[in-house]
Amino acid sequence: MTRATLRRSTEPAHDIPGVGTMKAIVQDEYGSAPEDVLRLAEVARPSIGDDGILVRVRAASVDRGTWHVMAGLPYPMRLAGFGLRRPKALNPGRSVAGTVESVGKDVTAFKPGDEVYGAAEGVFAEYAVAEAKRLALKPANLSFEQAAAVPISGMTALQAVRDQAKVEAGQKVLIIGASGGVGTFAVQIAKAYGAEVTGVSSTAKVDLVRALGADHVVDYSQEDPSDGEHRYDAILDMGGNRRLSQLRRALTPGGRLVIVGGENGGRWIGGFDRGIRAQLLSPFVGQKLGSLMASENSEDLMVLRDLLEAGTITSAIDRTYPLADVPAAIRHLIDGHARGKVVITV
Repeated sequence: MTRATLRRSTEPAHDIPGVGTMKAIVQDEYGSAPEDVLRLAEVARPSIGDDGILVRVRAASVDRGTWHVMAGLPYPMRLAGFGLRRPKALNPGRSVAGTVESVGKDVTAFKPGDEVYGAAEGVFAEYAVAEAKRLALKPANLSFEQAAAVPISGMTALQAVRDQAKVEAGQKVLIIGASGGVGTFAVQIAKAYGAEVTGVSSTAKVDLVRALGADHVVDYSQEDPSDGEHRYDAILDMGGNRRLSQLRRALTPGGRLVIVGGENGGRWIGGFDRGIRAQLLSPFVGQKLGSLMASENSEDLMVLRDLLEAGTITSAIDRTYPLADVPAAIRHLIDGHARGKVVITV
């Protein structure tokens, strides 16, 4: 019986002879409402191949990408490997922290008992299978909940600040969406690189952004950060919807714009059109315009671990939910209530 068959089975998993079971959130079809497509079930515990790692999940986290994976939107995501007609993964969870339960015979980087964090698939469950190249040892000073908040959002922020924006000491950096999962890490990482950081958020989240170390905080309901009154060497736009012309107006002549995601609700492009237009325009202007498609790798997880263990950055956790309440956790995020990260305890 294949893993997919076990995952989709309508029979109780404990009826499968000789197969261990676990509690997990299960998704059988795409849908935009988590209450409609996610449910807690007893399923077969996954098995690992020679290069696999079985992780006993202790905590996981929710990010905006969780909703996209769950909804299968925009549609090109399905062609990219998430499943054409229905999800391939057990559930949309991808950021994890836990303990190595067992490893395949070809795995040398980890051993049973290691505390790890990183990226995997279907992590809203008691056990998940991961690859060594997307895991690292957990920061020693963090709880599993704090560590689970980091992987996807932290790697995205690091790559946006370091690789795309190329932030240097003394530069002025504008971070739009500074109170979100990626934004909270981006503020701290940009500060660690010596930048003067201006964070943009709603009124209710201004205090969080300031507490993370932003030098200046803009309440977007009171002020337009792209009005051109201030110019920035780098702008990181975390899922906003401002026009390119507005963002360019706030950039220095040689500044860099990094668009991370996009949320216009479109089913085919889903806000990513801004990133495409930015890349097409960039060769013809003095400013460097582009978007980010983050990669998941152990090297960046180790960089983040060093920053976390040094106390240079920290996880800003809004609230935690038990495994059974994953739909409520995703709803809390997509309704715009989260201040920082939403974490699932297992």
